[in-house]
Amino acid sequence: MDAHPKMIYLPDTMINWPWPRAINPHFEDVKAEVSASFRDFKALSHESQEAFDKCDFEHVRIGCELMNVFFLLEEYTDTENGAVTKGIVDIVIDAIHNPHKIRPEGECIIGEIARQFWARAIQTASLPSQCRFVETFTAYLRAVAVEALDREQGHRRSIDDYLKLRRLTIGAKPCFTICEMGMNLPDEVFKHPVIVELTGYSIDLIIIGNDMVSYNKEQAAGSENHNLISTVMLELGLDRGGAIAWAAHYHAELQKRFIDGLAKIPSWGTSVDALVKEYVDGIAIWPRADTCWSYEGQRSYFDTRGPEIQQTRLVPLLPKADRKAA
Repeated sequence: MDAHPKMIYLPDTMINWPWPRAINPHFEDVKAEVSASFRDFKALSHESQEAFDKCDFEHVRIGCELMNVFFLLEEYTDTENGAVTKGIVDIVIDAIHNPHKIRPEGECIIGEIARQFWARAIQTASLPSQCRFVETFTAYLRAVAVEALDREQGHRRSIDDYLKLRRLTIGAKPCFTICEMGMNLPDEVFKHPVIVELTGYSIDLIIIGNDMVSYNKEQAAGSENHNLISTVMLELGLDRGGAIAWAAHYHAELQKRFIDGLAKIPSWGTSVDALVKEYVDGIAIWPRADTCWSYEGQRSYFDTRGPEIQQTRLVPLLPKADRKAA
């Protein structure tokens, strides 16, 4: 083994982001309760459960349970072909659309987990947020099935086509609905061009940050086709460092657009404006939270070395996995 492995430099893209790291004061209590109930399903292998137990989630009950559903979907579909993934996706879509329907005997356990999550969520979530969650979570699930088909066929997308799909598979839009579940904001707020733009900027910030830190693990596993860094390398003819620099520059541009866009938010009246500010702050915190999770969560990409790598910004390039035994 090379005593001096190649290193990947990860720029600190969030150094000037105005929204700092913050933890919900109820997080620890809620996390313990949700984690215990999730373990009762016995939906994961022993190794996967150990990885799950290392997770730290930045939300209270509904958010924690949604993160569990995302984790399980990834665990069940990340290496599956298009047909198997579509089958799992269809189960979860049906469970979310029919939260009071008894799941069929012998069905994959993820259907019941998703059903129970959403049955609890709709007891307290506002009706507008429920509608937006079902719509955006369904779009996310269908995109996961498309990604699986791409993976099965070895399909490589252009940067633009990749981002169109990734904006769905990143799962940010259904997560954003958590920020509004205690609100009754009118549809005109979410459909306003400025709010649409701000939402899009936040999603792309999350994509870039996530794809930077996940690239190493994905290239080693041979699953880098669904990653912005490898997509940029292929289309623009850049090396790894050049592609990461390109992504970091784009990230900086998006941050500026987001901050500039705040001044363009219109007024809907004092009471609505206060809720809009709370919602926009929520979607602005998500890129920060995702970055913190990437380095601090041992289930993510760096095992226990996240804090060290966050300081040095250097991560050793992982060797390609040996596929001969597969």
